[in-house]
Amino acid sequence: MAVSAPDSERILDEFDVALLAADGLAPLREPAADMAHALEQSRRMMKWLYDGGWSRWGWPEAVGGIGGSPLVRCQILERLALAGYPIPEHLLVLEVVGPAVANHAPRLAAARLPAALRGDELWSQGFSEPEAGSDLAALRTKAVARDDGTYVVNGQKIWTSYGAFADRIVLLARSGAVADRHRGLVMLLVDLDSPGVDRRPIALASGREELAEIFFTDVLVKPDRVIGGDGAGWAVAMDLLQYERGTYAWMRMAIATAYLQQLVRALDREEGAPDSRRAAIVGRAYLNLMALRARTATTLGRLAAGEEVGAETSVDKLLLSTAKQDVLDAAMALLGPDILVGDDDASAAWRERWWYSRAASIYGGAREVQYSIIADRILKLPRENERGR
Repeated sequence: MAVSAPDSERILDEFDVALLAADGLAPLREPAADMAHALEQSRRMMKWLYDGGWSRWGWPEAVGGIGGSPLVRCQILERLALAGYPIPEHLLVLEVVGPAVANHAPRLAAARLPAALRGDELWSQGFSEPEAGSDLAALRTKAVARDDGTYVVNGQKIWTSYGAFADRIVLLARSGAVADRHRGLVMLLVDLDSPGVDRRPIALASGREELAEIFFTDVLVKPDRVIGGDGAGWAVAMDLLQYERGTYAWMRMAIATAYLQQLVRALDREEGAPDSRRAAIVGRAYLNLMALRARTATTLGRLAAGEEVGAETSVDKLLLSTAKQDVLDAAMALLGPDILVGDDDASAAWRERWWYSRAASIYGGAREVQYSIIADRILKLPRENERGR
């Protein structure tokens, strides 16, 4: 089902009206005290978005969606953030891993994705390992296929978002030899309540246990949980990363823009006329956000058209980390020392956001790795060992 521009505007206007009328959602604007509370708020918002059809735009009907353009869904989520509501934690992972499951394992997606879209289940993404962070092809978690097609998984994942709470994990594992690098990989959907799964929370600087390391010891995974087939893991991962740099980057852009709005409102309440330093700091953050928005909108348009974006998404990743860190640096520079030591909820929220923003240049592919990808694959610059020849 195609969605024309006038139809898109009508849908967005209807969403704005529905959000204003949803009095019961107002408490969800308040910062959550801990991760469990944040996820409960996220589940409530997921249900509201699903029941209204708002989060189902662009998803196939077979997985609980209503078709149409995913661009409508992205604009709805942006408006949600700008209205002062957190984008559901569930979606920050699902919008990355869900499309890859739908694209490469449609039967599995039809069976499992609807519960995730409703917020009944929380999914996570299992890529990073202690010796394989940005170098994803170096991962060592093994998935050995038995004669009946069942996989036996052994290994460890780390820095897994929501890993201590998630119901399932989209897991990239090695079914071939380590020396094969990106060849011989398999993507699996694993139930995290399976025997042999051990989860250990990792606390952020704020104390929130948003991350976890997960150990797999002889975990059995049925053959119908394979995403894309044995040996296709790398191709599925590369498809998945396009959405991490597209839809995920868009959501993070919307969240950072909401933070900048909050910062400007806080500054407006202060006495005295705005000075040039304040204007310069806010202006720089705003310009970086708009550059990210323009770039990510282009990426989303290409993905919606079925194009393969590939290495160009490294540009999106660099813009995302720069924009997010600039917004939170601006808050630290302009709100004064109280937010560093204040006990009030607002100060605690700004501190937590700033701490988390430090990781923006690492998660999803370190900044230095993105520079190398752009130099090698887009600009075609000579490699370091080729210079001077």
